[in-house]
This record gives sequence, structure tokens and C-alpha cells, in this order.
Amino acid sequence: MIAPGPDAAQLNLILSTAIRVPDHGKLAPWRFVIVRADQRVALAHVIVAAYRAEKPDAGRLEIDAMEQFAHQAPTLVVALSTAQPTSKVPMWEQELSMGAAIMNLLVAAHASGFVGGWLTGWPSYSDAVRDAFGSAGERIAGFVFIGSPSRQLDERPRPDYASVIKEWTGTSSAF
Repeated sequence: MIAPGPDAAQLNLILSTAIRVPDHGKLAPWRFVIVRADQRVALAHVIVAAYRAEKPDAGRLEIDAMEQFAHQAPTLVVALSTAQPTSKVPMWEQELSMGAAIMNLLVAAHASGFVGGWLTGWPSYSDAVRDAFGSAGERIAGFVFIGSPSRQLDERPRPDYASVIKEWTGTSSAF
């Protein structure tokens, strides 16, 4: 992904669309943190320091990959799951709402003429990286990168329609 990414007004619209999802109990079990372009070097330092602390024997290629992680597109939004385990709303429903919010974000980005990618990878599972954005009890659901395509994109392989879509016959749930 290359520049341009969404401007402030476009990103506001994209994120406003992201949060219009099913949300049992009106818990808003998600939040989004925008990492501005001028903060990407600082984020790369956080990721690399956390990686080195966890994997002190990491090689140069691994460190380079961690350093480049923060620089994949002009716009970066960190999606945090803030599910509330003490709520009467099942955790599963809260986690589904988080996924729906990210999916809405990506659909809104694409509808606005951009491309986007939802990445997890090692930084999503690091408590030290999470602590740069949130606190214990929260989880990084992913890093959402948004920009313009640098080339014509090919559709990735998808499952065969007939293998995943069936009509219920009333007798069995097995496909």
C-alpha cells in the first residue's frame, strides 16, 4: 500500500462506520487507536524492543521484519478488543462485535476508494506492544493498514460456494 491514505475527514467517516455494528448490551467492546505517520518510528521502536526482550537471540532478518511492521501503509489503526468478562453478554458475542467493527472499517475503507489489510502477527500477541496502546484485560485484535494500491491486486483464493453454503433440510446440520 502506498500514499495517499485517507485524510482526516475520510478516516473519521471510515471509523464512524466501523463502530456501527451489532453490539449486544451496548458495551462497545472495542476501541481504535490511530497511529499517525510521524509516530511510526516510535511504534517500530516499541515493537523491536518488545521482540528483543522476548527473543534475545533473534536474527537481523527477524528484527528488520519487526521494524518494518509499523510502516506498511500510510494509515494505521490499531484495533483493541475491550471485552468485559464480567458482563452478562457472552464473551463470544463481544468478540464477534470486535470482528464486525474491523470488517466494517475495511469495507468503509474500500468503499472510500482505498485498500486495507487487517494484520495480527507477533505484535498483536505481545503484552509489551499492547501496553503501548491499552492495558491488561485488553487485547490487540489487529493492526489495520489503509492506503492506495501500489499495483493491480489479484483476488485471493476463496472457498467454493457450494462447499460452505447449504440449505437446511430440517433433518441434519451436517453438510
